[in-house]
Amino acid sequence: MTKTTRPFTPDWVSSPGDAIADFLEERDWTQAQLAERLGYTTKHISLLINGKAPINEETALKLERVLGSTAAFWLRYEAQYRAALARKEEENRLQGWTSWLDKLPVKELMNQGVLPKCHLTAKNKPDLVKKLLQFFGVASPEDWEKCYARMEVSFRRTREEQSDIGAISAWLRLGEIEAEKLDCPKYSKPKFEKAVRKIRTLTVLPPEEFQPQMQQLCREAGVVLVLVPSIKRAHVSGVARWLNPHKALIQLSLYGKTNDRFWFNFFHEAAHILLHDKNNIFLDEWNSGESLESEPEREADEWAREFLIPPEYEGELIQLKSKNDVADFAERIGIHGAVVVGRLQHDRLIDPSWMNGFKENVCFQGGE
Repeated sequence: MTKTTRPFTPDWVSSPGDAIADFLEERDWTQAQLAERLGYTTKHISLLINGKAPINEETALKLERVLGSTAAFWLRYEAQYRAALARKEEENRLQGWTSWLDKLPVKELMNQGVLPKCHLTAKNKPDLVKKLLQFFGVASPEDWEKCYARMEVSFRRTREEQSDIGAISAWLRLGEIEAEKLDCPKYSKPKFEKAVRKIRTLTVLPPEEFQPQMQQLCREAGVVLVLVPSIKRAHVSGVARWLNPHKALIQLSLYGKTNDRFWFNFFHEAAHILLHDKNNIFLDEWNSGESLESEPEREADEWAREFLIPPEYEGELIQLKSKNDVADFAERIGIHGAVVVGRLQHDRLIDPSWMNGFKENVCFQGGE
């Protein structure tokens, strides 16, 4: 059995003042005598010995002349002491922040490899806090509140249950991290409109072919498309948002997607980018049944619906009674048959159990 060894971290911290005190004891000097030789007050020497006053370059040179060793030795000793104090203070802060873990999907992030797998013991919690601060790119839980929890005022939800800010913020952050890896030109609405028209023609392809093409088309228009596995309690299948005034993000989860849902979700999020306010974050879940009927959501739904199957073809939908009818219709309008079936089921023109053979599971191997 392999043992995991931890670095030795003693509770005590030795200061340069301890070395100064040792020198005084060896030479049988008083603090007043040392003060006179260094040109400092007795009070300042007391502060140095007790670690209350730092050793700067001038003091280090004086100590070199009076007590020996080198100025570099004294400065290095001082730096190590201050760093050790900072570490102890950091440990205390992290210990005091462990209750923050209750707000976050810690186990889910462990399963996704963001955090190392471990038991949520008192001993492990401070280190988990530190790793989560690094994950979110913030200095403290208070800063996380400012950057992420308060983003809630910008959320436009499709479900009331989308209220677990910890889970939502973790999923959003995973998308941000992926997006930060990718450079793209400034957003261009005309280029993105052209891109989504091209992407519509890709619906007939398998994921391994359409995924890189659609991501490339989006990025060339200033929109990053990332695919991030879902997180429990986030209740988010997709989000449209702006990372800055020139860079948009469409983020889709990979949970249980069939291609009809995947394509509707993508074009729904694309509609938010094309039509709506850059200051909002649109959180969406497919077919929740409890939609918050906001105007932007209705507009995005209608846009995606009409973009996939243009209005001039709607009258033909009711006439599609067989698989051959659906296949012929889908081929004629240049879209995958699953999208047509999804629309027929949604509009209750056919039973939800009919023609599901057109649908295919969409699975991705992460990002690009």
